[in-house]
Amino acid sequence: AYVKQVLHIMRHHPLIEQQLLALERAVYLEGPEVDRTILDWLVSPGLHPAVQFRTLQVLRRRGVTGKVALERLGETVELDVERTPLAMDEFPGPVADILARVESMTETNDSTLPHFARELWKECLQFLYGTSDYERMAEGGDDTVDCWAAALHVNLLLAAYGTADDERIRDTYGIPESLRFRYEQASKAIRRIGAAHPEPPDRP
Repeated sequence: AYVKQVLHIMRHHPLIEQQLLALERAVYLEGPEVDRTILDWLVSPGLHPAVQFRTLQVLRRRGVTGKVALERLGETVELDVERTPLAMDEFPGPVADILARVESMTETNDSTLPHFARELWKECLQFLYGTSDYERMAEGGDDTVDCWAAALHVNLLLAAYGTADDERIRDTYGIPESLRFRYEQASKAIRRIGAAHPEPPDRP
């Protein structure tokens, strides 16, 4: 009865917070139907992108392996469950480098900004994971890191203060005109996350 109750809350509760609590409990459930129920729910239409990502993490923690195809921010993506990152150090190098750049740039101006940068970046990754934007970022070099770091920095300041000097920040990160389009793409991807979806609860 407990297993059925947890899975019912996970699938049907109207509040994302309650769904995520049930999802966390589902890591420890036993029973042949648990993995299949979670997988079926994962690919259901309209699931919040951050909830999708957390569900992938739960499946990995349960030892599930194999590919799963699902809709992520308007794209159909195919992901290996066992490769789902469980912590920041399990993401590809550029992902951590982007955050490190922003943390180093912001810590002298406002000691609280590096913390907010980390939280915002974790939220972004939950949305972007597996999408074409994510793949371009994860496979990119120094130029890509600069563009995404500048975009994250601008959006961080907009979230914290409601204003940001876009041009000054691009100069700070050394974004030349030749990389302007790539920077705009990154900034648009981050802005789209904030505009299109309600924020999930704060979790790693």
